[in-house]
Amino acid sequence: MARVTAYAPASMGNVSVGFDLLGAALQPVDGTLLGDRVSVEEAALPAFRCCGPYQDVLPKDPAQNIVLRAVDAFFKASGLASQPLALTLEKNLPVGSGLGSSASSVVAACAALNRFFGEPLSQVALLKLMGELEGEISGSVHYDNVAPSYLGGLQLMVADFARKLPAFDDWYWVVAYSGISLSTAKMRALLPAHYDRGTTIAFGQNLAAFVDACYRQDQAQALAMLKDELAEPYRAPHIPGFVAAKAALTELGAEAVGISGSGPTLFSVCRDIETARQAKAYLDNCYLANARGFAHICRLAEDGVIYQSEK
Repeated sequence: MARVTAYAPASMGNVSVGFDLLGAALQPVDGTLLGDRVSVEEAALPAFRCCGPYQDVLPKDPAQNIVLRAVDAFFKASGLASQPLALTLEKNLPVGSGLGSSASSVVAACAALNRFFGEPLSQVALLKLMGELEGEISGSVHYDNVAPSYLGGLQLMVADFARKLPAFDDWYWVVAYSGISLSTAKMRALLPAHYDRGTTIAFGQNLAAFVDACYRQDQAQALAMLKDELAEPYRAPHIPGFVAAKAALTELGAEAVGISGSGPTLFSVCRDIETARQAKAYLDNCYLANARGFAHICRLAEDGVIYQSEK
C-alpha cells in the first residue's frame, strides 16, 4: 500500500470494576471523531507532522512523540529493515484526559504500520507491543486502554490476550472531560502499595460477578457491580468536581457513575436516551472547567481500529 491510515477510538480504562483488567472503546452517537488517526506512507526521506485540535499539547521535540517511538519499536519487533516513512498524527484526544489518549496514538500508529507492511505481527504480538509503548507514557504496562482501542467493544484482559465480553445494547455511556489534564503516573501514585484482604476479595468478587452478568445478560447485576474498590476512593478527592457530579448524575437517574481511567473524565451509564441527554446537559453546564472540555453520549465502538488504505 502507498498509504495506510488507522483510526483508533478513545477508550475508558478500568470501567470502575476492573482496575487494569477491563476497558471499553467509545464512539459518540452523533458521529464525532473521538480518537486519534495515524497515516503511514512511502517517502524518500523520513517525515513526521502533527495536526488536529490537540496537537499543541504534544511534545515540542518530535523525537519524543510516541508515534515515532512506535516506528522504531515496530521495526525491532517485526524484524523488518527500517526504511524512511512519512507519518501524520491527527491528535483528536486531549492528553491526560482519562480517555486513553496515548493509547489511541500508539494503537493507531502500530496498527497502521502493521497493515502498511502486510501485517508481519500477529494480533497477540501487536497488542503486546502496544502495551509496552503505552507503559512508557503511563509508568506501567497495562492493556485496558490499548486492547479496547485496538479490538473494540468491552475487553477483559486475560493471561495471554484479551477477550471481548458480551455488552448491553441499550446502555448509553455518557463521558465528560472537564478540560484539565491529570498525569496518569501521578494518579497511579495516589494508590496504596498494598490492599487489605477484604478489599482484594471484594474486588475479585465484583469483577467475577460483572463478567458473569455480561454473559448471562443480567443488566441489574452488571450495573450493581460497576463500583470501584481499588482506585476511586483515593482518586476521587483529587478530581475537581467529581464527587458533586456523581451525586447529581445519580439523582438524575444514571445507573452507575465512575472515573474513566485515572480521570478527570468521568462516565455514567444510562439505560435510555432521555436520561443520557439530561446527564450530558448537566455535565456541559456543571462539570466542564474550560473551553477544551466536552461531553458526549456514546455507545461502545465495536470495531476498534478502522483502516483506510490507498494504493
